Amino acid sequence: MTETPNPYIIDADTLTGEMHPIRRAVIALGSNLGDRLAALQGAVATLADTPDVWVTAVSPVYETEPVDAPEGSEAFLNAIVLADTTLPAHTLLDRALAIEDAYDRQRPATHNAPRTLDVDLIVLGDRLSHEDRLRLPHPRAAERAFVLQPWFDIEADAQIPGVGTVKELLEATDRSGIALREDLVLEVE
Repeated sequence: MTETPNPYIIDADTLTGEMHPIRRAVIALGSNLGDRLAALQGAVATLADTPDVWVTAVSPVYETEPVDAPEGSEAFLNAIVLADTTLPAHTLLDRALAIEDAYDRQRPATHNAPRTLDVDLIVLGDRLSHEDRLRLPHPRAAERAFVLQPWFDIEADAQIPGVGTVKELLEATDRSGIALREDLVLEVE
């Protein structure tokens, strides 16, 4: 059973010692350069190998049209990973960035440029953060079908804290640019 800390009592990331609550992490994966499926599978495997992270579900894979990307950008493969973790939010974010780096993610000045791998922390329990480096929940997740649809597929009753249910948010988004790829499957090893 996953326990979510009461945010009104203590900020769980400030706990000291060995005590860390277990929280549900929702992590979005995307790739539109190189061997897209291999990059997503590698990210799933690396997350599953991360100490104090227990992958509990991986969504179906969707092929999606690029959103707010430079002209000529290729289609993305996208998926969602659900995990239980005791890692603090900043540590999990650092792990996500390290996974991107392992797959040669380049960070050009162009906003939403093509990438070999994108690993975004969408939600971490009830944790809220408005820091420049860490925004929780992810500020654009509620508007993006490529996040909401695969998440809904594996957790139909999910909510984005302070925003709404994934089901209601998905119903309000344009889903025309996403297609389920039943021929592509991500495995938890």
